Amino acid sequence: MTDPRAALRARQGAGARYDAPEAPADALLRMRRGNAAVARLIDALPDSALSGQIAETIAILGYHARACTRLLAGQPMWESAAQRDAEQALGATLPPRALRALFAHTARHLDVDMRDLPGPAWSALLPDGTAAQTLPDRHARLLWRASLGLGGRARDMPALYGEG
Repeated sequence: MTDPRAALRARQGAGARYDAPEAPADALLRMRRGNAAVARLIDALPDSALSGQIAETIAILGYHARACTRLLAGQPMWESAAQRDAEQALGATLPPRALRALFAHTARHLDVDMRDLPGPAWSALLPDGTAAQTLPDRHARLLWRASLGLGGRARDMPALYGEG
């Protein structure tokens, strides 16, 4: 019997890219599902709702994803807490279309950077002193907890991210 994944990879050809075997597959899946869940919640909100606390939450998620890509590139997430706060505060003032684009673009960029991370890099230490393999779960936790403020349901969250 043929392995379905091997058959899929054969059909996709040599140009297709995949996560490294050393990548934390379960954590990446939780992060990707969290991105999808939050994207659905954001898309379901009317433009008039994309202000105040909701806009702040979306900006925090978008800029955290961007900061994670900086970590993967060997840079600090932010130069300072003040820079982080200023970046997120400015993001919260974006118009609805730009907020949606911020989330979508940064989520995709982080996912691509993680997909293209070579196997040995997953065990390397990042500039903040943590292992790269912890990054998908760190971002997933933020996504899933933030989903509750965007209209998500606690029962949809992976159990390990629930409160308590």
